[in-house]
Amino acid sequence: MVDRRGEIHHVIVGDQKEIVIPDLSEFGFGMKRTRSIRCIHTHLKDEALTQDDLTDLALLRLDMIAAVGVANDGLPGHIYVARLIPPNEEGKAYKVLDKVLFHQQNLDLEDLLNDIDKELSLSRERIDVEKGDRAVIVSASLKSKSDQEDSIEELRELARTAGVTVLDAVIQRPKVLHPRYLMGEGKIKELIIKSLQGGANLIIFDQDLSPTQVKSIGEMTDMRVIDRTQLILDIFARRAHSRDGKVQVELAQLKYLLPRLVGTGKALSKLAGGIGGRGPGEMKLEIDRRRIRDRIAHLELELEHLGSARRQRKERRVQSGIPIVSIVGYTNAGKSSLLNSLTKSSVKTEDLLFATLDTSSRRLRFPREREIIITDTVGFIKELPEDLLGAFRATLDELKDAHLLLHVVDISNPRFEQQMESVDKIMRDLGIDNIEQLIVFNKMDKCDEELVKILCQRYNAVAVSAIYPETLLPLLTAMEERLF
Repeated sequence: MVDRRGEIHHVIVGDQKEIVIPDLSEFGFGMKRTRSIRCIHTHLKDEALTQDDLTDLALLRLDMIAAVGVANDGLPGHIYVARLIPPNEEGKAYKVLDKVLFHQQNLDLEDLLNDIDKELSLSRERIDVEKGDRAVIVSASLKSKSDQEDSIEELRELARTAGVTVLDAVIQRPKVLHPRYLMGEGKIKELIIKSLQGGANLIIFDQDLSPTQVKSIGEMTDMRVIDRTQLILDIFARRAHSRDGKVQVELAQLKYLLPRLVGTGKALSKLAGGIGGRGPGEMKLEIDRRRIRDRIAHLELELEHLGSARRQRKERRVQSGIPIVSIVGYTNAGKSSLLNSLTKSSVKTEDLLFATLDTSSRRLRFPREREIIITDTVGFIKELPEDLLGAFRATLDELKDAHLLLHVVDISNPRFEQQMESVDKIMRDLGIDNIEQLIVFNKMDKCDEELVKILCQRYNAVAVSAIYPETLLPLLTAMEERLF
């Protein structure tokens, strides 16, 4: 292994089948997008570069890889060289140069390395125009292709919410899931090479990765590797504003991180980074399990104190005898917009997943001096991370005091039925499925009118468009009938 100054950093002794390249993490990519180190090795039968050679070149981002063939008389035969090339339409990561006899090769190494730097830096400049994280999203699952496609579209939306640019989406359906890499070792290498070639700095898996899988995949690349759960936790870390929300999110993050402290070094630093290094991830390489457990205990105690204040507020509401209506539903279904329209308030709304994390309560007055308290809650999502649901359970327990649940559904979403099922499952888990529900089909303006009528009859629902207050009268009438 030789650097740009010609200094030899490693001498490796292999066998007739392979050499094992050592850890090269000390040679960072920097702005050149290569490690500024090349691998020169022997091929005992004077054969061309193998696929393993070319994979190592692309995966490890070497300047180049060269094989010196050994002729029958034991002297040097041909020399075989390959180099990295910038992103191209063919999707190739490297170029194999023509073989030449070892003693006839006249490669101008300095010029070649300068050309590589120039080409890759130009492609880097084009990529750097887009600020922030750039990711390839991946689904490797035994589920049906349609389920995978639906799920990866949702992952794309989650990435957008986190401010990540999605460069590509990859779907794999292996016969069995690999215990170390989720997909096969060859496939995971192809994925990493493709991601590096496209200028990605992050790979996001739709499936939850075990600590072993994160470590194994992380050891292959200097890119960050995260899963769906960590992506959701990162979004929550960015969007929690109240003390309640911040404590709940940090608690969930630490519980997620604790079992993944399986070692030290670069794998842990990539794991702890998350997107933009938010939340507890930015605190740790040196943190050990004991300190995390101490922090978890402290946060749980603080959450209990915050819960006492919540319980007092709840008792006052119950004593007042005013009916309580809670808005529940899938994330980005329009719950906050509906609250704003019903109560003429200004809860923050965005066309993003999990725009609302902190609960908001408002009073709504009906004719004949009737009043209710209406509460907006955090949106649900399919396969909501268990630690996150546990952390937010204290907040979501307030739903148990509701006299009526408004289950808001984005009727314009082609997956609305699956989303309804996901919300129903979470409500069963929370033990609130016995509370009376009123299904509210939102965004009716984006759907065919006849279809909306049929769906309303099928689900005994009310259709509205939260951004058009004039459509809310049927909903108000239905709420008043059920409450009074």
